[in-house]
Amino acid sequence: MTTPNELRLLLWSGPGDKPCYLSTDDPDSYMSRLADGIEAIQLDTASELLEEASEALDKPGTSLDDMRCLVKELTGALRDILRVATSRGHVPA
Repeated sequence: MTTPNELRLLLWSGPGDKPCYLSTDDPDSYMSRLADGIEAIQLDTASELLEEASEALDKPGTSLDDMRCLVKELTGALRDILRVATSRGHVPA
């Protein structure tokens, strides 16, 4: 998590696809809770996709189109999770 007086990278972009940051000392502020909620949803989605991918790999009848769709979804989820990790200070920006 971010320390007081540290900018928090938010999970959405601003105009021109520029990063958005939150500056607050209040972890219970509306924007902090909103960002926490979105992060939780993204983490849950990634977990569900990982389970789907494991099942698809174990299933010999999974079509190439289904695998491509799953890889596309996994790529988006991984991008989101890397942004969450960066926001929390665990990955260099």
